Amino acid sequence: MRTKSIEATLRDAERPATRLARSLGPLQLSMMGVGVTIGAGIFVLTGTAAANYAGPAIALSYLLGAVASALVALCYMEFASTVPVAGSAYTFAYVSLGELVAWLIGWDLILDMTMGAGAVASGWAQYVADFLATFGVHLPTSIVGPDAVVNVPAVLIILVLTAILSSSVRTTARVNTVMTLVKLAAIVVFLCVGVFHIDVANWSPFIPDSRPPGGDGDFWEQPLLGWAGISTNATFGFAGILTGGAIVFGAYSGFDIMASNAEEAKRPQRTLPIALMATVAVCATLYVAVSLVITGMRAYPHLNTGAPVTAALASVGADWAVRVVGIGAICGLTTVVMIMLLGQSRVFLAMSRDRLLPEWFSHVHPATRSPRRITWTLGLMVAFMTAVLPIQDLAELGNIGMLTSFVVVCVGVMHLRRTRPDLPRGFRTPWVPVVPVVALLLCLLLVGSLPLITWVRFLAWMAVGLVIYGVWGRRNSRVASGELAGEAAARSPEPEETLHT
Repeated sequence: MRTKSIEATLRDAERPATRLARSLGPLQLSMMGVGVTIGAGIFVLTGTAAANYAGPAIALSYLLGAVASALVALCYMEFASTVPVAGSAYTFAYVSLGELVAWLIGWDLILDMTMGAGAVASGWAQYVADFLATFGVHLPTSIVGPDAVVNVPAVLIILVLTAILSSSVRTTARVNTVMTLVKLAAIVVFLCVGVFHIDVANWSPFIPDSRPPGGDGDFWEQPLLGWAGISTNATFGFAGILTGGAIVFGAYSGFDIMASNAEEAKRPQRTLPIALMATVAVCATLYVAVSLVITGMRAYPHLNTGAPVTAALASVGADWAVRVVGIGAICGLTTVVMIMLLGQSRVFLAMSRDRLLPEWFSHVHPATRSPRRITWTLGLMVAFMTAVLPIQDLAELGNIGMLTSFVVVCVGVMHLRRTRPDLPRGFRTPWVPVVPVVALLLCLLLVGSLPLITWVRFLAWMAVGLVIYGVWGRRNSRVASGELAGEAAARSPEPEETLHT
């Protein structure tokens, strides 16, 4: 299978026409990780996943997701510190498992981040509507909410953020830092207020009894494992915890986005590992705390809303807190959409550099060093998806894409350890192959807990990707043309010298 060498990948990152600026320090990178990780998981999916899948045991779903994320993050650290360029799992797959796998993962990541950004934008719109309602301003249900014909506020915020992203990564980082601080303050306010309104009766039963998926045994809503005879229920009970874990797993996607921005980090071999693990640890603690408080404040069947946190506060009469937390939620979800769009554009940039997608997209603006063509193309695509798909479908499609990429990263670490054992690594994943194998099994368990309909949509998306690869990428990639081999022969660099350039 055709592969791209790590040395060639690092050289490509330094090409003047497509080079990104290394302008993100440790604080900025960490704030990006927290900014994109703390958002939809707390402000949107906590309620919908509790109401539809796990009940109060959604806290256990978050713990399961945290364990899986920490193990996967250890694998990401090795790749990101060894190959600190744009592209995340796509780039890692190209240098370890080959071009076809890389293409599929790149196409998969586009789905992951497109759907994820759309899901969060839909939740953002609901929080804006609820916030305005506290002042007596009620937006029509035809333009916002689950029954909207077109979710107008969600589409507008995506377009505004696309404009910000097209300026420069430094501007993006500054906006993200301010909004992330506001978001964290809002979460602290919610926890301080909510803990005094917990009714322990709402936690009983903590793990609700299992029931057929969809309430009526809908075939397409049962999980893949249930279809295979391994599990019989998708909602509540132990299977509900697994499905809830698969749904909220997207809440831990921050480290994947951070890895996609490795090329823009200063001293990535040192800062990326620290920022990645800190993001998972801090965010897991906040997720579990918020999920326990919110299900204690309000019975889980009433949390099936796009804005469960402010809805819980409103149910106990804390109107002032609704406004404070509403501002924080709006800021928080804004940063999530923005950084997901940023990560998505970097994956697309890496694919375009390799000519698996048209090279026209890889152009970087000479002054801002931002890939404006890619940014606007993807921004418009996300806006369209958000306008036509409901929030739950968006979230599930995003998560299956992410889990699939995590599986490939875990396999890639083990493969590269075997094929290039002497490769200089900024960080080494401990206890290989134990850590990658356990992470791989947890990811497979979670992805198998997603509904069949999500798998059908995912496979349809991947089929489209295979067609595009066969028509364009397979014949036009730089590896296929032999261009990279010619460059390597002309330069004849030593591997160690190249890696430390």
